[in-house]
Amino acid sequence: MKVALKKDITGYAFISPFVVGFLVFTFVPILASLYLSFTDYDLFTTPSWIGFDNYHDLFTNDKKFWKSLKVTFLYVFIGVPLRLFFALMVAMLLNTASKAVGVYRTLFYLPSIIGGSVAVSIMWRNLYGDKGIINVMLEAVGLDAVRWFADPMAALWMLITLSAWQFGSSMLIFLAGLKNIPASLYEAASVDGANGLNRFFKITVPMLTPIILFNAIMQTIGAFMTFVPAYIISKGTGGPLDGTLLYSLYLFRQGFQFFDMGTASAMAWIMLIIVSVLTAVLFLSSKYWVHYESKEG
Repeated sequence: MKVALKKDITGYAFISPFVVGFLVFTFVPILASLYLSFTDYDLFTTPSWIGFDNYHDLFTNDKKFWKSLKVTFLYVFIGVPLRLFFALMVAMLLNTASKAVGVYRTLFYLPSIIGGSVAVSIMWRNLYGDKGIINVMLEAVGLDAVRWFADPMAALWMLITLSAWQFGSSMLIFLAGLKNIPASLYEAASVDGANGLNRFFKITVPMLTPIILFNAIMQTIGAFMTFVPAYIISKGTGGPLDGTLLYSLYLFRQGFQFFDMGTASAMAWIMLIIVSVLTAVLFLSSKYWVHYESKEG
């Protein structure tokens, strides 16, 4: 009995740093933000209870709130599919027996590590400047230069291309999935006369659908939380004309520029609900397009 109790105490001691950290830095702040979303709080005075006023004002009186939602949905629904497409294409190119594959994997993965950094965002801003290399390349092929920081849609596409460039993590997961597809399936399909396109859509894509689902969910959640690139590229304004005002950036501005932490907390919970609904939709739709080796999945 004493030995079992000693083992239990030892186990609890080992997991206590995580438990304490989760309670102090995650669970308690979640509950605090839920409470603050029903208050008027400016970070300097005591929060005052106002009920659902923050939510009501966001949905009825705040045009920037709806603009930030529109910009974010465009960013997510265009950027995530592009990122997954490039990740899968590059993974298929790297799914070879070449000795240099390890080097290529590292090089393609690097953007995912540094892509969300301040330095890369500054670099991206310079690349798309009026005299940046992107406009130089456009003019070199006879096209007009684009004023990326004057056109809201062009500025958003600048963010989307940065997002699509950071496909390294999804690429590695796709690559692992490709390694697990039995070569005998491709051999049998070749014997039956299937060409490369048929093998891709009849074997590769169906076998990868569980991984596509996982990557789609993870990348969608990550896209909704994108903040640093939008902040650096727009210099914290979300411009031009709110064209890069991602939801997380507007949430930050509400909380730490306008000192309206109650509204910022309400926005955080609205984002949680939106991401939860989209995740649930992806999971529920998976039974129609995700294929598992067993019926139980």
